[in-house]
Amino acid sequence: MGIDMLPGYKDPYSDRVLTRGEIGCFLSHHNIWKQVVQQKLRQVLVLEDDVRFEPRFCSRLQAIMESVMRVGLDWELIYVGRKRLQVKEPENWVKGVRNLVHPGYSYWTLGYVLSLQGAKRLLRAKPLHKMLPVDEFLPIMFNKHPKDDYMQYFGHRELRAFSVEPLLLFPTHFTGEPGYFSDTETSTIWDDEAVETDWDRDAGQTPA
Repeated sequence: MGIDMLPGYKDPYSDRVLTRGEIGCFLSHHNIWKQVVQQKLRQVLVLEDDVRFEPRFCSRLQAIMESVMRVGLDWELIYVGRKRLQVKEPENWVKGVRNLVHPGYSYWTLGYVLSLQGAKRLLRAKPLHKMLPVDEFLPIMFNKHPKDDYMQYFGHRELRAFSVEPLLLFPTHFTGEPGYFSDTETSTIWDDEAVETDWDRDAGQTPA
């Protein structure tokens, strides 16, 4: 499939390279982006399979999107669920649209609204040839990633991204809670099954 990892990428928490689960997750999103372009879909709502919806999710999101259309906001991606990582500085509100901000560095791709132009922009970056987790890739594309050595591999970082605030989606389970499972964190390393991941630590196993 022509997949290559971004040179020098290491998970900031586990100090490891990509897992096969992270590759599978990225490919799932990438496939949706391709379908959006192939079918010329004006906009889509992308949801992962482990999300919990906030009350009145549909009506609240619809109201925000109507406001976006009313003011003529030029957008390409709108997060509806994410993990905000940059918390020292407040995120600026979008003028004329209630409950919408300019996002800083964020994790998770629980849910987002994507436009046709946004899908085209993400695909033009050719991320399969310099892959890192999809929730690291998106902040790079709107120029809000803290690592310049990652961003240098992507020349056009002009994705017009926004975020709903307060968020409308959260994970069904958080790390450490009963029932929590992550097939991105606990799968084998993409090119070496002998490298230990969280799966081995959780199971009390040692790689052969």
